[in-house]
Amino acid sequence: MMWRIRLLPDKTEIPFLRWRKGLFAFSAALAIISVVLLFAKGLNFGIDFEGGILIEVGTEQSAKIGEMRSALSDLDLGEVSLQEFGSDTEVLIRIERQADDAADQAAITAVRAALASKYVGKLSYRRTERVGAKVGAELIQAGAIAMVLAIALMLVYIWFRFELPFAIGAIIALVHDVLLTIGMFALFGLEFNLAIVAAILLIVGYSMNDTVVVYDRVRENLRKYKKMALIDLLNLSVNDTLSRTVMTSLTTLLALVALLIFGGEVIRDFTIAMIWGVVVGTYSSVFVAGSILMYVKPGTGTNTAASGFGDAERTKSRDDPAQDEALQRFAALPADPDEDKDESEDSAGEAEAASSGPRSRASRRASNSRERRNKRRRRKRR
Repeated sequence: MMWRIRLLPDKTEIPFLRWRKGLFAFSAALAIISVVLLFAKGLNFGIDFEGGILIEVGTEQSAKIGEMRSALSDLDLGEVSLQEFGSDTEVLIRIERQADDAADQAAITAVRAALASKYVGKLSYRRTERVGAKVGAELIQAGAIAMVLAIALMLVYIWFRFELPFAIGAIIALVHDVLLTIGMFALFGLEFNLAIVAAILLIVGYSMNDTVVVYDRVRENLRKYKKMALIDLLNLSVNDTLSRTVMTSLTTLLALVALLIFGGEVIRDFTIAMIWGVVVGTYSSVFVAGSILMYVKPGTGTNTAASGFGDAERTKSRDDPAQDEALQRFAALPADPDEDKDESEDSAGEAEAASSGPRSRASRRASNSRERRNKRRRRKRR
């Protein structure tokens, strides 16, 4: 007999939507705090954005980055980062921007002297460049544009994949995740560089993937349970996808925790951003994205969405056919020539409908039209 570990029961009935107002207030408070921290404290921009010195070093054999970092740690030059560049025999050294040009030149000289005296192995200096503040400002602008463009394209995708109310809910959840991630970096003063911009874009994609899974189940249930209350339907949809969401998040977190422990200093901040993003993205997919639909109202079909806002998914007809505009427009159309031809075939169906209760002319005509269309298709297949 095989035993299987289950983190969650196969069927859960957790009333997520019951807590939506308190969780909305909690999420809104965190988002506001993040914005305040961003403007009050600011971000700790790295060399990519603030500018600095780039030195590309080549080695004859695989570079010993740990030994190089140890050799440069006592120079008191501010932030110094090292990483492999292209291959394991090339290392890119980044040094924080100094006070002036003379200080930059002195820093370059000090780095070369320290490596020459403490690093075992022959080194060759491929290039030495200085990144000015103007380049850093352009990179900040490019990073901001990349994040805004990613969120906008996600909105368009969800709009076409589902409908506008779903897109609104997904974008609110994405903006929530991005704001909380940036707020976390502002609060703890972690270095914010191009790698973190890449992490935020990955978080946007991960969160959107989780949200699409939930929304896909919502759309399926809207078609399946036509008379279920919206709050119950959303609770059912979130519970249906809960096991998948939790398992995906936990397996992703296992890999990220391993990177945090064994990945080293170079990718530490990147890994922290990803871990935080997975946690926040899972939270928003379960508690925010679905709850938003309670207020923007996903479509229930052209027969019931009087406002015309999000009317693509559900097909429940009104109880009173006289109020159904679609059926009334259909009843006003000229009769199909095949109606007289197939009238005798439909007499039994009309008699059965009459015995079941009164129906409007529009309802009878719509039903008969569907029956005739199906009969013609069966004849063609023969």
